[in-house]
Amino acid sequence: MKVALIHEWFSALAGSEKVVEQLCALYPHADLFAVYADPGLVSRTAYLRNRRLQTSFIQGVPGAARAFRSYLLLMPLAVEQFDLSRYQVVLSSSHAVAKGVLTGPDQLHISYVHSPIRYAWDLQHQYLRESGLDHGVKGWVARSMLHAMRIWDYRTAAGVDHFLANSEFIARRIRKVYGRDAEVIYPPVEVAAFPLGTARDSFYLAASRLVPYKKMELIVEAFSRTPERKLVVVGDGPDLAKVKAKAGMNVEILGFQPHSVLCDLMQRARAFVFAAEEDFGITPVEAQAAGAPVIAFGKGGALETVRGLNDHSPTGVFFEEQEVESVLAAVAKFERNVDRFSPAVCRENALRFSVERFQREFSAYVARRWDEFQSAKAPRKLAQRTPQSGVHAL
Repeated sequence: MKVALIHEWFSALAGSEKVVEQLCALYPHADLFAVYADPGLVSRTAYLRNRRLQTSFIQGVPGAARAFRSYLLLMPLAVEQFDLSRYQVVLSSSHAVAKGVLTGPDQLHISYVHSPIRYAWDLQHQYLRESGLDHGVKGWVARSMLHAMRIWDYRTAAGVDHFLANSEFIARRIRKVYGRDAEVIYPPVEVAAFPLGTARDSFYLAASRLVPYKKMELIVEAFSRTPERKLVVVGDGPDLAKVKAKAGMNVEILGFQPHSVLCDLMQRARAFVFAAEEDFGITPVEAQAAGAPVIAFGKGGALETVRGLNDHSPTGVFFEEQEVESVLAAVAKFERNVDRFSPAVCRENALRFSVERFQREFSAYVARRWDEFQSAKAPRKLAQRTPQSGVHAL
């Protein structure tokens, strides 16, 4: 198979980029396409640096290096300009526009969807509020832009032969938005990079990019109301000042930390606290790999990666609302049931999402779909009528 890999953009090495890394490992001769790629990130990332990577015209537009996302309305046009006609198989890793590449009837297009465009569909109103665009002229301009994105996003779903989802939650969103079924292959988590720690300390841990939807401000405010509990926060981002403003004396904000420090904290934390509604959510799995139970918002991917108290071998506790009182109630419930949590069981649960499992499932899926695609393309023999019987024979 001659394979093309397409991803939206490379500006950081987050969860979707880790999927692309594994796709590059599975298909070492595939060419890679992206709307935009940060040159610094490419130069220091082996799987990007050592591969043919083609970007779109957005790479060269003024201000792209600082704010390429501001060209969102041009991205559908940009992704449609990639000429993929010489590839037999197109694999798109999509959370915005990647699935919109143009392919023909003799090409197999499989799209691994991290999510349909979140801020254009069911999370539009949350996005507008958090961006201060829920009122005024700018708000109406933003709504018009997102409306246009929805029309394009729905239309281009027809160009995908098969959808893969990174969770059952996203499979349901794909069905709701595109009216298409999707098989689930959970994304790869480098559980080997988070060795099991069996000695639990007394502090709680929260780690994430400090952006609005991660709800780190909520976690900090909740723990600040209970000074007898210690919270350690790892992460950096635009909400850092807001998070610091909510922090009490019992909350330690460390900012960005290297992997070694984060791993050590996960190996020792009493529990990992996670308040975001994620499509999948890698950090709760990493925490479990290190042996930490998880206190998580009970919606989205966490319901598939964390086993709640109803399970005979629980690995965490859920809270129902993204509210301070709900977080504190879940923490109290965790403390009442702390003896039910085992570091070894937490790690065993995390192993369900290993890199090896992803590679095995994804490569098998593509091979199966390719065989089906080839069989469907095979010429069919025309039925001919025999003079004697009038019966059609092949």
